[in-house]
Amino acid sequence: MAQRFVMAIDQGTTSTRCIVFDSNARLVSVAQREHRQYYPKPGWVEQDAVEIWRNVDRIMPHALRDAGISADQVVALGITNQRETCVVWDRHTGTPVGRAIVWEDIRTESLVTELTARPGADEVRDRCGLPIAPYFSAPSLKWMLDNVPGLRDRAERGDVLFGTMDTWLIWNLTGGVNGGLHVTDVTNASRTMLMNITTQQWDPFLLSFFDIPQRMLPEIRPTTEIHGRTTRVVPGIEIAAALGDQHAALFGQTCFAEGETKCTYGTGSFLLMNTGTKLVRSEHGLLTTIGYQLGGEPVTYALEGSIAVTGSLVQWFRDNLGLIHSAPEIETLARTVKDNGGCYIVPAFSGLFAPHWHSEARGIIVGLTSYITKGHLARAVLEATAWQTREVVDAMNADLGTQSTVLKVDGGMTADHLLMQFIADVLDIPVMRPMVAETVSLGAAYAAGLAVGYWPDLEGLRRNWHLAARWTPQMDPRHRDDEYANWKRAVELTFGWAKPRHAVDSAKL
Repeated sequence: MAQRFVMAIDQGTTSTRCIVFDSNARLVSVAQREHRQYYPKPGWVEQDAVEIWRNVDRIMPHALRDAGISADQVVALGITNQRETCVVWDRHTGTPVGRAIVWEDIRTESLVTELTARPGADEVRDRCGLPIAPYFSAPSLKWMLDNVPGLRDRAERGDVLFGTMDTWLIWNLTGGVNGGLHVTDVTNASRTMLMNITTQQWDPFLLSFFDIPQRMLPEIRPTTEIHGRTTRVVPGIEIAAALGDQHAALFGQTCFAEGETKCTYGTGSFLLMNTGTKLVRSEHGLLTTIGYQLGGEPVTYALEGSIAVTGSLVQWFRDNLGLIHSAPEIETLARTVKDNGGCYIVPAFSGLFAPHWHSEARGIIVGLTSYITKGHLARAVLEATAWQTREVVDAMNADLGTQSTVLKVDGGMTADHLLMQFIADVLDIPVMRPMVAETVSLGAAYAAGLAVGYWPDLEGLRRNWHLAARWTPQMDPRHRDDEYANWKRAVELTFGWAKPRHAVDSAKL
């Protein structure tokens, strides 16, 4: 009998990958294509959903060819995706009504200010677990309905469909205009601000508050479920899982027990802590979200701390300032100095996410003197990621009344040993990286394989997790406290820069 495999599509913020895994969770092949980012106005970030779909059309066959296998050897396909990014398309032609509005986009700042002042605004977070912020899909979708001529009428007639990237890809893979399935999973739906976090259904109050026609919304399904079969690109493969990228990383890191925590370091960075079947409402600026849902079982909840800018700060340092030629060079440059020289960079390029939620904040560099070199700036870039991680971990510990004992990490930035050591130092706990670095894709594969019985249970998945690297704290506690105090002073200086001034009240989170 021919060997069987699981395939994962990882539709990320900057690129889309298709990866084939074997039963031991080993990567067999990978195909990847980047897509263009559009910045038509300050704070606006857009993508071409058609370009992303065409990339999937190219990479799926490529991954099969590189693996030397046929489609009938693939037992299941799992899809994971950048979350919150908003796509609206014509159900009759399959053509998007415009470019997708990306999760980093902050064009809805003034709209969010207006919405926050409306009657019923306090009830929004109670129902969906999220603060009203430009980060999530509902304000972007409302903006499109209000600003694209004729779009609201088309939505109310049922002529256009909304979805996050998982929905867009599943609809296309299962036929598009010829019977494509219009579905999403609970993790992606939980990021729209339109799903009730308790019932896992579209919430009438939230739909009314944001003025969103329900006819354009997809059906909400569990994370692991056979949604249908592909009829395009590579026909005949069962689509057995869909989940947002950070939830996939939680799954790929096998954080199946309450209290287990992971952080994915990519364009932004995202910490998720499994809270089991307990819905924990944060009082310290975190998000209550769905971790995952296995078939018809009760959902597993999570607390999340979202950091907008981490890896993209290194890209800015490379592309906009030209101080390095490649991202890995930042570690080499940072090692030319022993500390930051008193310099701190707070990268509030898209405002500040968790635990502050100041959408009006803007990035700053403080502590500049004639002593500062590009080495100090490089170190400050890396330290910004570590301190932002510390803020989120502190908030998680405060919400749960416990202390984290270890942080599992993944993502491209984990290749930077100086950064990982600094994170261990500022958290004062061990940081662990698994052997398989592609935990987002692996999580999608795990979920799909679990749905079809390729892997028998969660414990079997745990046995596939192997340690690749571990960093333990080495920093003097007094130095840690002093540096953290300086960082917090720097963060406060970013508040209130952009107009209109708006901040989600952390006391209400």
